[in-house]
Amino acid sequence: MILLGIILIIVGLVVASLHVLLWIGVILLLVGLVLNFVPIGGSRRRVF
Repeated sequence: MILLGIILIIVGLVVASLHVLLWIGVILLLVGLVLNFVPIGGSRRRVF
């Protein structure tokens, strides 16, 4: 999800008319970072 957010941010910056992709990328990046650092369903970290 973090990688998808970074890709959408880059696409949103390259194509100036697609500011929506930039904001979706920022939101996905933040959500991905929160989900990565906050353990969900217990304190044990899951490694994929």
